[in-house]
Amino acid sequence: MKQTLQNVTQLHHDAYYSNYTELEIQYDSDYKLAWYYMDAKPRLCCSPTLIGEIQHWYGELGKPGYPDDVRYIALASRVPGVFNLGGDLNLFIDLIRNRDRDGLLRYAISCVDTLYTHYTHLDGDFTTITLVQGDALGGGMEFAISADVLVAERSAKMGMPEILFNLFPGMGAFSLLSRKVGEVQAERMILSGCLYTAEELHEMGIVDVLAEDGQGEEAVFDYIHREERAPNGYRSFRNAKKFCNRISYAELEGITTAWADAALRLDDRNLRMMERLVSRQSARTGRAHN
Repeated sequence: MKQTLQNVTQLHHDAYYSNYTELEIQYDSDYKLAWYYMDAKPRLCCSPTLIGEIQHWYGELGKPGYPDDVRYIALASRVPGVFNLGGDLNLFIDLIRNRDRDGLLRYAISCVDTLYTHYTHLDGDFTTITLVQGDALGGGMEFAISADVLVAERSAKMGMPEILFNLFPGMGAFSLLSRKVGEVQAERMILSGCLYTAEELHEMGIVDVLAEDGQGEEAVFDYIHREERAPNGYRSFRNAKKFCNRISYAELEGITTAWADAALRLDDRNLRMMERLVSRQSARTGRAHN
């Protein structure tokens, strides 16, 4: 968060936050807003550590020791130019080569659990917001679009490259996109492997708020101002929309089980392509690949 933002307090509750290594929590009392910033290492992907820390933090919201007036939670990134690069491809490669279906499924289900909690706004009276400033790929895009409100800066790009290494995004992409843009467009996006600009996604209705570069945080605050004028109306309507075309946990679980089985059918050529993608993404973030 930029230093110009005021009344932002870093949380230092030892019982809840001192052990986080890939997640940073900040609270803005003026907006009843909790930010959580991702910073997975060595590349900003959906690492098991990051997923576990997000799940833990979700479970702590509303408990003693945490501000009890949080109404908005906003997910963002601490890595310039990168929101999240998707699944932990290094882990995928190891699990696939070891024929570890149980390991693949455990990882995939943990991602689905986290995404579904986000999609259902933590089963509470929260508005979930995602701020994308940079690249959101694969699972990073899936998580971004699972929010109630998606804010993206103009230079942001999103896409699902899994088809490039003979796989598909199996942790919510088709379920979420098909509800937003229809099955045909969702299929085209997934099978193309293309990156889309924030402006293109805004025109499709996937990005809710298009912000100029460097103005993403202010766009989040502006959105909160609008919702706070009629919070009951906004939240009730959002719930009504989900009743019309709800995504069930069983749907996500079934798809991700099919994804795990498909991953085990990848051959060495596919895995080498995956390794090259990891190397390019690691170079993109200026961090060592391991």
